[in-house]
Order: sequence, then C-alpha cells, then structure tokens
Amino acid sequence: MKIRLTALLLTGSMALQIAQAQTTAGTKVGKGLKDYYKNYFPIGVAVAPRHLQGDEGKFILQQFNSVTPENAMKMGPIHPQEDRYFWRDADSIVNFAQKHGLRVRGHNLCWHEQTPNWLFKDSTGKQVSKKLLLKRLHDHIFTVVNRYKGKIYAWDVVNEAIDDDPKNFLRNSLWYQICGEDFIVKAFEYAHEADPKAVLFYNDYNTERPEKTKRVYKLLKKLVDAKVPVQAVGLQAHWSLQEPSATELRNTIQKFASLGLKVQITELDVSIYPWEKERRPLRPGEKGELTPDLEQKQIAKYKEVFEVLRQYKRVITGVTFWNVSDRYTWLDEYPVRGRKNFPLLFDANLLPKKAYYEVINFKK
Repeated sequence: MKIRLTALLLTGSMALQIAQAQTTAGTKVGKGLKDYYKNYFPIGVAVAPRHLQGDEGKFILQQFNSVTPENAMKMGPIHPQEDRYFWRDADSIVNFAQKHGLRVRGHNLCWHEQTPNWLFKDSTGKQVSKKLLLKRLHDHIFTVVNRYKGKIYAWDVVNEAIDDDPKNFLRNSLWYQICGEDFIVKAFEYAHEADPKAVLFYNDYNTERPEKTKRVYKLLKKLVDAKVPVQAVGLQAHWSLQEPSATELRNTIQKFASLGLKVQITELDVSIYPWEKERRPLRPGEKGELTPDLEQKQIAKYKEVFEVLRQYKRVITGVTFWNVSDRYTWLDEYPVRGRKNFPLLFDANLLPKKAYYEVINFKK
C-alpha cells in the first residue's frame, strides 16, 4: 500500500519504475546504468573489498562494468614499508573484476597524500635525496604496475599536483620540494615503461573552475609538448548543487580535448553541500538531511551533468561514481565527520533515487 500511495504522487513512467524497483529491492531487475550507457561510455564505481560481497556485490554487477579501488592501491595502503607490500585488498578487487568481466582503473601511483613516511626519509632519518626518491618511485611503480599488467587498463599516474591556491602553479608537496617537476615526468615515463598498453591519466579535482582549468591545462600542455606519455585527464567530479555549471563543464572538456587527450569522469558524486576543502567539526543540528528542495536541486544537477557528458561521448571514455550508494560515502567523513551526505544515485537500501531516472531517461 505504501508503495502504491507513493507512486500516485508521481507521474508517468518514473512512478512505475520507482514502484517496481521498491518491490524488488536487492534482486537483479532489468537494465543497469552500464546498459543504458553501453553506446556512450563505461560506468564504473569506486569500491573496497567489503563492497564485493552480499547485496552490494550483486548490485555492482547489475549497475556497473568498471571498478576503481577506492584506497587499496594508494601508496600508503599497498606499500606501507620499504621492503613490504600489502596485496590482499587490491588483489581481491582485481580478482573480482577478472571473474566477472569488469574493467579496472588503477588508482593511484603518485600522490602527496596517503604516502608512507618512510618514502621521504633516508637510512639516517634525514630527508631523502632526489636521486633516491625517484628510484623509490620507479621501483614502486614497476612493482605495482607489473603485478596487474594486462588486468588494469588505465592508471591515475599523478594525482592532484596542482596547488589549491590560484596564485600558485604546482602544489608545494614533498614530491615537488625534493624533485621539482621531474617527479611528474618520471612517474609517467616509469608507468609507460612498465605497461606500454595502459592508458595513463593525470587526475585532479575542481578542474572545472576556470582558474584551475588554466593551470591544469598549462601542466598538461607542457607534458604533451615534451612528449611525456600522458594520454588522458581525469576530472574527479566531486561536485555540488552549486558547481560546475554546464558551460564550465563543456569548456573544461573541450580545452583538455584540444590537446589530443581523452577525458574521464573519475570520482563522481554530487554533494548536497557546497564544496569545502578543510576538515571541521560538526555544528549543532548539522547531521544532514535530503530535504525535498535539496533533492530537486540534485535531480536537476545530475540531469544537467549527464546531458553534457553524452554530448562528448567521442572524448569521454568512462564515468566512475565515487562509492556505491548513499549507504556509505567518503563525504560522510569528509570534510565534516558525522554529517550525512546523499551524493549518489542510489539510497542506503540500494534503491534508485529520483535523480537516477533523469540520468537514464534520454533518447538512446
């Protein structure tokens, strides 16, 4: 009865689809996102090993045809000590993908965060030399990329090297302080040497903000002109109800594509809160609620985003959501720990939200 009453409040085919989804929650029903977009681009999702079992494991196979390890392949988790690698979590994700015919994006090989402390220290505890740091980067990339060669089709090679301050160019990370721009060049060269067939990405966030678009473009053009083997750019797409505009998104895709690079949406979510970079405590009454007004704005933003993405299907080679559903998302912990966010197309019960239908209802 509750399902029927809910459906009466909606109109047309959307009401019927939602009612059908609610009555069959947890079972494989009809087509998934991957099927609606089979003539456009693969649809992926970021996962941890715990997502590969039970209802979430079945759900992933229904909706997606690509996976990205959310954390398991970052340098800290996979290479915690100089003489030790931790393969279990990454292997479980790759094995799941191999078993079920899913593509895998490797994420990531070089980043300023989630890097182990040993990486930047020499045997005496002092800051490591440029020569030794690049050797460690080489050895790490060769070890990881070679382990999954032929199983991972694309790598986020360098992640978030552009500074957050618009007045600066590159982030003043330890990578940059020790190696200058060479760490970026070498990371791509090492990855290409380790697996010449892998598609190599530069990956970053807020790439649609005009001032940052220019700085990312500047970096990419330098790399392309120097014949560094960067082949694609990842737009992380941690977006909100406020940004990006359709014009900003189009301009960004066009500008990067003008360099001959392919584009992927690598970490998509649409937060109901404006972008914040710095962590802060939860404020009174700020636990998070998807109000009807916020829901309508999120529906409109998802519709707008996918209308743009479909227009550039010749350039865009994949769209990956950052987490499976609203049951758990990284935004529940960041930037405000304990503030529930609702950034994805599926609710905590793995049921499609209204925004889902705006994403799939288009002229095929």
